[in-house]
Order: sequence, then structure tokens, then C-alpha cells
Amino acid sequence: MEAFIAAFGMVAIAEMGDKTQLLSFVLATRFCGRQWPIICGIFVATVANHFCAAYVGEWVSANIGPDMLRWGLGLAFLAFAVWALIPDKLESEGECKTRESAFLSTLVLFFLAEMGDKTQLATVALGARYADLLMVTMGTTLGMMAANVPAVLLGERLGQMFPLDKMRFVAAALFAVFGTLILFKVNMGLGLAGL
Repeated sequence: MEAFIAAFGMVAIAEMGDKTQLLSFVLATRFCGRQWPIICGIFVATVANHFCAAYVGEWVSANIGPDMLRWGLGLAFLAFAVWALIPDKLESEGECKTRESAFLSTLVLFFLAEMGDKTQLATVALGARYADLLMVTMGTTLGMMAANVPAVLLGERLGQMFPLDKMRFVAAALFAVFGTLILFKVNMGLGLAGL
């Protein structure tokens, strides 16, 4: 039970203001009125991602050096920053998507956004610390849901107040800041100690 409580608390707090929470807001504005498929997509993506992260926690800590991990993560964040600046050619601001699958889009986007994220790294660390992969996965997943379900439910209203074309610049800036901080070994209190 300690693994579950630690995992839930750590991830619920770490997810506040995180890029995946921002993604939850964006998905809610993109798929107007389809909050439940988005929530289900987040749940399935998180279970899959965090189970894998918890499972490889011991392997990563035993086999990948901190410098190699730091450089890989830092460069990936900088690449995501550049990618976030590229506007979606099919998207027009304020237009809800009706023909795309909200569940499938959320599943893929959320799974990919969680790769290398601080909550995924926290899950790797928790998987290495506790032997109970089920409790770690359940705790981190419920922590993610506690932070992201409200974001999905409020996202459509917030999307009407903030233009989506400006959000990509905010997302790019966040990716660039995280990448730079990781590369320069700045301990952000995100479970990156030693990177």
C-alpha cells in the first residue's frame, strides 16, 4: 500500500502544470463535447506507459549511465520544442474535430507526450524502489487521472478564452526550458537527481 500512496501523491503533484496536462486542455478544445473518449484515451495510454516505465525501472537504473540518459532526454525535449512550433496544417482555430477519433488520437498523443516526461521518470524511479509493479502502476495512473480529468472537463471553456495558435508557443517554450535544464544538470526537483 505504501507504493500506491507514494506513486499517487508524487504523480498527482508532479502533473500539475505539466505538458501532458496542457495536452489534456488542448484535446478537450479540439474534440468539443467528447470528454469521455478523451478521458478513456488518457487512462489507457497512462496504464500502458506507466506499466512499462515501472517494469523497466530497475533495468534503466542498472544499465544506463546518468550522462547518457541526461543527453538523450535533453535533446529529445529540445526536438519536441521545435516540433511544437510547427502548426498543424489541418487545424483551424476554434474548429472542433468531428471526424477524427477522440479516443485514438488521445491514446497516441498522450502516450507519446508522456515519453521522457517527469511523471514517467518518476514512475521508473518508483518501479526501481518498490517491488510491487501493480501498486506503482495503479498509483501513478490514478495520480495522472486526478490531475488530467479536471483539465479535460474544463478545457473546452478555457480554449474559448485562449487562442490555440498561441498555446503551441507556450508548449514549445516549456519543452525548450525542460530540455535546457536537463542538459545543464539543473535539478528541478522532478526526480532527475543524478542526471
